Amino acid sequence: MEPLEQILSETYAAGEELVRLSGLGRGDLLVVGCSSSEICGGQIGHASSPETGKAVAQALLRLCAETGVLLAAQCCEHLNRALIVERTTAERFGYEPVCVRPVPKAGGSFATAVYEAMQEPVAVEHVRAKAGLDIGGTLIGMHLKEVAVPLRLSVKAIGSAGVAAAKTRPKLIGGARAVYPE
Repeated sequence: MEPLEQILSETYAAGEELVRLSGLGRGDLLVVGCSSSEICGGQIGHASSPETGKAVAQALLRLCAETGVLLAAQCCEHLNRALIVERTTAERFGYEPVCVRPVPKAGGSFATAVYEAMQEPVAVEHVRAKAGLDIGGTLIGMHLKEVAVPLRLSVKAIGSAGVAAAKTRPKLIGGARAVYPE
């Protein structure tokens, strides 16, 4: 298998497993951060690969189209980890668009590829996603709902980048006499 085909395959497998394990459904928000540099064996932020970013974007956009899950692609720290979403997603969740367009060296190759592939992309500063996928240590936690639960995926790496995943759950409140539904 060619390297980009393998990256596409590993990304799709990780995303599919995350959707299944987290219970994501149609209309739920998935945040993904991706370092193409780390996938290619480099240091985050120092070896951006537009081709790798495009392969990851293709896999995740295909998965989202098949499942109805909504994608939020996290930009790198040069854009303060803003996120790229479809305009309809921003409107659905009440996220205020900001004026910026990612490029490989300011936003990252993955976010750039997502921006170029979406129908009507906008950047937003914050989201509260139900689940997340972190490819290469991009620190997506700030974009998850408050109670994140780590998920152990069978896909441990995409290329050379480590993979971490999380789902969220409602807060447990009440105390010793509280009863919680399943």
